[in-house]
Amino acid sequence: MRQILYVSTSTIPGDGADLSGILNQSRHNNAVDGISGLLWSDGRHFLQVFEGPEESVAGTLARIERDLRHENMVLLQDRQIEAREFGGWSMVHRRANEPVDAYDMQVRRLLSRASKPIEAHFLALIATGEIAA
Repeated sequence: MRQILYVSTSTIPGDGADLSGILNQSRHNNAVDGISGLLWSDGRHFLQVFEGPEESVAGTLARIERDLRHENMVLLQDRQIEAREFGGWSMVHRRANEPVDAYDMQVRRLLSRASKPIEAHFLALIATGEIAA
């Protein structure tokens, strides 16, 4: 199995990205392709990890690279894994009026089986708005 982690910048200002549409489309595509993972957005950045069979991951990556809703995509990790770290597809997004503590707990729960490098990237971006080195 292959796992990809990337970060990108939204091309849609503010909180205007159609995250519900992205989630619905992702759930459909990922169910068909056997992909699982986590997509996080703060309205400015997207940080996503996804995993699955090699061919499905390659196709998903190509589709994501063509998506005009983001730019400046940086591949942070591309590795082979023995077992899934994300058993189901999830997307996390905190709107400005939602409590930070509940959001942080949800992200930590979703990252509970993730490798330390994956967890570090997500938690650094959440805490500081910057990707971990």
